[in-house]
Amino acid sequence: MAKASDFEGRKQDELFYFVDYSPEEAERVGYSNYSYWGSVIQNFLKHKAAVVCLFLFLFLVIFSFIALAIGKYDYQTLVTDSSLAFRKPNGEYWFGTDNLGRDYWCQVWYATQVSIRLALIVAVGESILGVIIGLIWGYVRKLDRFFTELYNLIDNVPYIIYMTLIALVVGQSFTIMAVSMIAIGWLVMARRVRNMVFMFRDREYNLASRCLGTPLWRVLTKNILPYLVSVIILRMALSIPATINLESTLSYLGIGLGIETPSLGLILSKVRGFFLDYPYLLVFPASIVSIISISFYIMGNAFSDAADPRNHV
Repeated sequence: MAKASDFEGRKQDELFYFVDYSPEEAERVGYSNYSYWGSVIQNFLKHKAAVVCLFLFLFLVIFSFIALAIGKYDYQTLVTDSSLAFRKPNGEYWFGTDNLGRDYWCQVWYATQVSIRLALIVAVGESILGVIIGLIWGYVRKLDRFFTELYNLIDNVPYIIYMTLIALVVGQSFTIMAVSMIAIGWLVMARRVRNMVFMFRDREYNLASRCLGTPLWRVLTKNILPYLVSVIILRMALSIPATINLESTLSYLGIGLGIETPSLGLILSKVRGFFLDYPYLLVFPASIVSIISISFYIMGNAFSDAADPRNHV
């Protein structure tokens, strides 16, 4: 049987334990090592296919610069020589020559840089403009009717008509194409952000913030925007291949970038009458467009899932 002295000693030990337990130690006990972006990266790395696509895209971008550096011909100094037309890939012309006898290697990789640069600029521009308008559209009730009518007005006109009018009235250049795509492409991003804002704007913490007089910009950026990260990331990722494909289509129709600005779409447009007899003219640029499109589709879905807090443990 335990003695009274044993209980007294145990009680003193417990008392000493609680007295010695400092607030700093208590805070460390309840501290979590959770990091949102750390969890995003960790979950993204679990998608092996997405990681492979990421490295494949980065390799493509880096190699486009290396390819121009190691190539035997400079795009800016290419000359026409009809006697060298339609040479198949060989030791001198690694991708062969086009119908004008010009080196195809430097043309394809120079056009790849132009198309990727255009896609990145348009994706970032669409996202910034779309997120800003979408946040205001979804949160300020008085502006909902205005933005809805604006969206319907722009969205109901075929995209090809806008781009045709811009090409005929304003002109064709890299800057005009980028600004035109951003001016029309923000619709999809804004619509999705607006729908998400509708889901979160009347939550209890947002109502409390409004009652406390929190500025609108702070409510939007601190309380609502973090929940939209996965939607924004996914739309940006899908916008890059969509822009390249759209530019390729417009250039194929003759209303894309000007002839002085080479792109993958412009190259495909130029060889459309020859690729049945000389398939290498189609294979190289079409393969690059396909790699970029598939890579960003896989990466976009994987990163969107990784950015969703519900998938974090």
